[in-house]
Amino acid sequence: MSEQKIELYDGPAGGWGALRSVGQALLRQDIAIKGAKTLLSANQPDGFDCPGCAWPDRNHASTFEFCENGAKAVAAEATARRVTREFFAQHRVAELALQSDFALEDHGRLTEPMVYDASTDHYRPISWDDAFGLIARHLNALPDPNQAAFYTSGRASNEAAFLYQLFVRQYGTNNFPDCSNMCHEPSGTGMRESIGVGKGTVTLDDFTQADAIFIFGQNPGTNHPRMLGELRQAAKRGARIVSINPMRERGLERFADPQDKLEMATLRDTPISSHYFQLRIGGDFAFVKGMMKALVEWDDQGRPVLDHAFIAEHTMGFDALLQDLRAESWELLERESGLSAEQIRSAADVYAKAGSTIACWGMGITQHQNSVATIQMIVNLLLMRGNIGRPGAGPCPVRGHSNVQGDRTMGIWELPPQSLLQSLERVFGFTPPQKPGLDTVSTIRAMLDGKVKVFIALGGNFAAATPDTVQTWKALRQCDLTVHVTTKLNRSHIVHGRDALILPCLGRTEMDMQVGGLQGVTVEDSMSMVHISMGINAPAAPQLLSEPAIVARMAAATLGARSNTPWRWLVEDYRRIRDKIAEVFVDFADFNARVSVPGGFRLRNTASERVWATKPGKAVFKTHAVPVDTPLHLARQRKGDAKVFALMTTRSHDQYNTTIYGNDDRYRGVFGQRRVVFANEQDIRELGMKAGDWIDFVTVWEDGDERRAEGFKLVAYNIPRGCVGAYYPETNPLVPLESVAIDAGTPTSKCIPVLMLPHKAAAC
Repeated sequence: MSEQKIELYDGPAGGWGALRSVGQALLRQDIAIKGAKTLLSANQPDGFDCPGCAWPDRNHASTFEFCENGAKAVAAEATARRVTREFFAQHRVAELALQSDFALEDHGRLTEPMVYDASTDHYRPISWDDAFGLIARHLNALPDPNQAAFYTSGRASNEAAFLYQLFVRQYGTNNFPDCSNMCHEPSGTGMRESIGVGKGTVTLDDFTQADAIFIFGQNPGTNHPRMLGELRQAAKRGARIVSINPMRERGLERFADPQDKLEMATLRDTPISSHYFQLRIGGDFAFVKGMMKALVEWDDQGRPVLDHAFIAEHTMGFDALLQDLRAESWELLERESGLSAEQIRSAADVYAKAGSTIACWGMGITQHQNSVATIQMIVNLLLMRGNIGRPGAGPCPVRGHSNVQGDRTMGIWELPPQSLLQSLERVFGFTPPQKPGLDTVSTIRAMLDGKVKVFIALGGNFAAATPDTVQTWKALRQCDLTVHVTTKLNRSHIVHGRDALILPCLGRTEMDMQVGGLQGVTVEDSMSMVHISMGINAPAAPQLLSEPAIVARMAAATLGARSNTPWRWLVEDYRRIRDKIAEVFVDFADFNARVSVPGGFRLRNTASERVWATKPGKAVFKTHAVPVDTPLHLARQRKGDAKVFALMTTRSHDQYNTTIYGNDDRYRGVFGQRRVVFANEQDIRELGMKAGDWIDFVTVWEDGDERRAEGFKLVAYNIPRGCVGAYYPETNPLVPLESVAIDAGTPTSKCIPVLMLPHKAAAC
């Protein structure tokens, strides 16, 4: 591992550093030759879909269609390391609990199903039949199906997700907490009300035609590195790229494309952002509203910047929005955004001069209390100039995990539409439950209250990903049974219920052989493209089952004669599952034939056709007041502005969601460590401290619970005053369960009111 140091990084994103990092990842997993061959099949027509992010693939004929972090994900899955029964015999769970998240996953691939033995505090082997029998006994012993919750990771395939939701609804509940509840739930909620769809309307081709691209609260250099290729090409042809983000991020500044031989040979790079606005954490709402106010002022003054014809034909609610914008105070917008009126107007000017504009956003937008309203303001901005439903324009929420959007399409949703329930009843001959289910945060509350007693997770790392860590871990430990379908060991297997199962599954890179032969699974990317994924590596162990097979056998064991669904028959050939998907969802007609075409097919997006599937049948301008009563506002009223900081959680560059690949964050200059806090240099001085000193975080919240995260090194960084950033999951203990997005329930991990106090150990 790297030595601990803080060292300025002045190179571009990508480039030789990315290639070196890929090589190091392959060597670390002892798969240099195998890993290189595996990577050449990533995102290829006859290969597997990258298990990392959901950014689409453009050129399936390219020599390599992977990025640095995608390569790390593939290397971690294809590792030569194994976690066997001997490993568990040597390590008590209490001992494993002392290991870091990185160390747990770094042990390698799980090889057979394991069950927790409380008498020895060890996991021991269990047969697949006995494991499914244990699940069935627990589920069937519950007096109410709603006492079980079924989590889903965004890496599950369409086939696995479809079978999972079918099993759970036949069992009798809509309790589907999933990773969408913690990331882009506000995107779907906000856009459905405004334009009738909960997905982005753009395609990769739109990026080649956009005159301007606005990027809100997103760091593609780390989270979606392949996106930088599209931004690079857009910048080179003269498109304006406007980045709106509190922290300076290298991927939004400069990029050297590892596939460009000239750039690599000459050590050149491409500037990405033409404009970079460092607003305060939580200031996006005021920033966007200020842009809209500027447009209205210019239009009122005779500068024609609004698309009045589009507004009249396709929208409603504009008059109310106009009245609100004209009355809005520039002083309030400046104070809440942290930017001057001149800066906001300069951003609006870029927008006004662009023929077509795309607006992208990530979790820097969605993980706030007022995230739904902020997203609706971004949609308002696009609607004002007709920037939805034409080439080079539209909203683009950039999703995280590779199939998080597809899982929702398949019905992983605690609030299922009636159309889905009716289709399931028609095709499978049962009456689905009608009662809305639990999302992620409400599931944690229900476990704490003893109302949910069985927790089953199809992938993911629930214990590490969720907020309010102390409460979440207490909730999981109160369960009668916790079950995790997974490829590697993680924190959620250490924080377990009274009974606990670890069920190891095939990875995306591995061959899935069923009775009907070699199988492929399908995924849906961020731009609604559905394509097939075929593993190429031998399974990590002969005992592994695929996710669809695990779900089907769990369903058959639990439901027995109560279900007429031929579970085992369906997983003999996944084309049978896809035929059933086509029967349930009209957009998947001829699924098997359409997905066999290289690159797959795109699902219909009505808003991109200017067909508005809203209640009024038009796009809706939503009017909202600038929020001035957020938890941050209230905390500063109680403690004083100078004491309370807005903390945003973030990933390091050696990380994807909760998976830690290493302890370096190259672009931010952090090496060999993770417990750091990025803070404004002047703020550090006013704390009476200096860079390199240690602090403890304490959340400012009014419920009486003390939420602390201790031992973080101060790093001077280019971030606005009053704002700080630190990595998760280390800072998840600071996020109160009660602090969620209005109307979406997403934890507010990007704006936590905290105090920074001298580290207690340093004071002793």
